[in-house]
Amino acid sequence: MLHKVDVLVVGGGPGGSTAAALLAKAGLKVLLLEKEHFPRYHIGESLLASCLPTLRLSGAFDAVAEQKFMVKHGALIHWNEDVWVLDWEKLVDPNAWSWQVDRATYDEVLLRNATKQGAEVIEGATVKRIEFVDGRPASAEWSRRGENTVNTVAFDHIIDASGRAGVLSQQHLGLRQKHEIFQNIAIWSYWDDAILLPDTPQGGINVVSCPDGWWWHIPLKDGRYSTGLVTHKDKYAAEIGGYASLDAYYLAKLNATPGIVTVTKDAKRAAGTKVDQDYSYVSDRFCGPGYFLVGDAACFLDPLLSTGVHLAQYSAMLASASIMSIKRGEVTEAEGLKFHEVVYRRAYTRMLVLVSRLYEQYRGKDDYFWNAQKLVHEKSRHEAPIRSFTAITTGLTDMAEALTETRILNHQLIEEAEAAQNAKAASVPTENLHSLDVTATWGPWRSLVGADTSTDDLALVIEPNLGIGRLRAATAA
Repeated sequence: MLHKVDVLVVGGGPGGSTAAALLAKAGLKVLLLEKEHFPRYHIGESLLASCLPTLRLSGAFDAVAEQKFMVKHGALIHWNEDVWVLDWEKLVDPNAWSWQVDRATYDEVLLRNATKQGAEVIEGATVKRIEFVDGRPASAEWSRRGENTVNTVAFDHIIDASGRAGVLSQQHLGLRQKHEIFQNIAIWSYWDDAILLPDTPQGGINVVSCPDGWWWHIPLKDGRYSTGLVTHKDKYAAEIGGYASLDAYYLAKLNATPGIVTVTKDAKRAAGTKVDQDYSYVSDRFCGPGYFLVGDAACFLDPLLSTGVHLAQYSAMLASASIMSIKRGEVTEAEGLKFHEVVYRRAYTRMLVLVSRLYEQYRGKDDYFWNAQKLVHEKSRHEAPIRSFTAITTGLTDMAEALTETRILNHQLIEEAEAAQNAKAASVPTENLHSLDVTATWGPWRSLVGADTSTDDLALVIEPNLGIGRLRAATAA
C-alpha cells in the first residue's frame, strides 16, 4: 500500500531527528526512516554552543538536560608553541555554554523527541531506492530489517540525513567531491579519572597538536574522558605495521605527546582502542527540486573544531525553515532552495577556511586570529580578534547571521577562501600539492544560483513560527 507524507527524512542522527521534530511540531506529516536501532554508539561528543538554540526549537532541550551531561564552557588549545584559552563566557557571552555528551544517549534522546513531536519514526528501516518523476524525487522503497516486504512511501520533500552513506546525495546523485588534505584517520580510547590541562575553562575540551597531527581530550560525565589522535591516513598506513597492535600504536603516540601524558598519567583505560577513517568531502549542491541534504549527507569537514553536530542541527533547522515557508507560500521553492544552499554552504566554508589554515598555513595565534576575524562581517567583529574567532567556533556566528541578513559576507568569504588557497599553492611544491581547493566548494554551486551569491532579502525567522522572512518587506512597511 502506498504511504503518503509531506516529508520523508532518511536518517535519525542529530540532523534527521532535529528536522523531523521541527517539521512535525509545525504540523507536517513526517516519516523518519533509520537503518539502525537506537541507542547505538557514535563518536563526536563535544557540542558547540549553537546546538542549544536548535534543541530548544525542536523541543528536545529539557530531555537532554535531564541526562546531566558535562557542561562545557570553552576550550584550551595547545597548537605548536601557542596556548589559546577560549573561555566562552568571557570572550563571547556570559550565557554561552554547551555539553560534552555520550552520543548513544544524546542521539537517542533526539530521536525519541522526534516521535514526541508527532513524527513517525521507524528504526531498522533501510531505504532501497528513490524514484524520481521529472527529475524530482517523489517516492522511496524501503524495508525493515529481517523482513522481505518492500514498502513504498510518496512525499512532497525528502531530507537526506543519512550521514556518510549518502542515500540520496551519493548513492543516487553522486554529488560528492573529496578534499585530499583532510584524509584523516582517528584513533581513540576512553579513560577514567583523567584530568584537564591547567587553565582549561570549566568542562572544556583540550586540543593538543603534535608532529603527527593533533589530539582531543574531552571530559564526559562520571569521570570518563574521550582521548583521541587525528593523523593523516597515509602516515598511519606507513607506520601501523611497525606496532604489535592498534593499542600499541595508540599508546606509543600518546606517550610521545607530553600534554596528553600529563592529563592521563594517573588515569585508567576504560575501553579498547577504536579507529575510524574520516574522508572529508563536500557535495556539489546541498539541495535541489524536492530535496535537502543535511549534516554529513551533504559534507564532512574534520574533527578539529568539533563542527559535526553543529552543522547537522544547523542545516536541519535551515532545511526545515525552507520547507515550512515553501509549504505556507511565503517563498517560492527556488527561493527556499537558494536560502538553504547559501546559508549552509557559507557555514561549512567558513569552518573549512579556519581548519585549512591551522593545518597548512599556521603562522602563530596573532596572525591566525586576525585572519579569522576577516571571516566575520564587519558589523559583528570584536575589537580583539580572538573574540571573533571564538564566536565562530561556538557556531553562534552562523546562528546570528542567519537571523539577521543572510546576504552579507558571501563574496568576502569566497575571497578569503581563494586567498587561503593561493597562499597554500605558492608555498607547496606543485607535485606535493593536495587537492584542498576551498573555492571548488563554490564552483558547481555558482552555476546553480548565478553570479549573485546573496539570498537577497531572506533571513531565518524563529518567532512566531520557524521559517524564512523578508527583510526588505519589513523595512518598506
